[in-house]
Amino acid sequence: MFYSNNPRFFVSVDCIIFGLVNGKLCLLLTKRRFEPEKGKWSVMGGFVQEDESVDDAARRVLRHLTGLEDIYMEQVHAFGAINRDPGERVISVAYYALLGPDEYNLELLEKHEAVWIEIDKLPPLGFDHPEMVKKTLELIRAKCSHEPIGFNLLPAMFTLTQLQSLYETILGEPLDKRNFRKRVAETHCIEKTEYIDKTGSRRGASLYRFNDHVYLSHPQFKI
Repeated sequence: MFYSNNPRFFVSVDCIIFGLVNGKLCLLLTKRRFEPEKGKWSVMGGFVQEDESVDDAARRVLRHLTGLEDIYMEQVHAFGAINRDPGERVISVAYYALLGPDEYNLELLEKHEAVWIEIDKLPPLGFDHPEMVKKTLELIRAKCSHEPIGFNLLPAMFTLTQLQSLYETILGEPLDKRNFRKRVAETHCIEKTEYIDKTGSRRGASLYRFNDHVYLSHPQFKI
């Protein structure tokens, strides 16, 4: 073999999965049922198999959790500190995924004993998962103002209040309502529909949707 004189390592994927639950940005976590780090909270992951790429391994992990194939997913970073896993030398490639309200199966989550936990109430995590989550949040916060990734967390139709709340919970800071709505009006891929949401008041609020065809034709986004 060409590389027989070199050491061999395990390669894994870790999926940092976000969802919007009751208006709060949450992370999907589970408690490990085996060593090492048994009993500690952990993001979802698994080892890359011989017949799959790292991207395919991440999709497999997400598919087992959600039952869905087409989920927004992006690679974050490779984590390869020598002692990051007390069991073996493991290099992990981290991905993040953004799940909409209809993109997860409660029965599958219960099967994996996975729970949604608000991002500002996270328990201590095992391995180097705190570093993974921190790096992922930095990436999402940097991208959400100029790429429409946040819409993956919303239902197909949403109010402007829901949209602003989403950005506030991602960025971790309040936004001026007037300025925010002005920027939305200038973003042509966010369009008003004829539908009204009356769950919050008798008068109701207009529902909007993200038009991906307009965005793909003119991929300029800033909010």
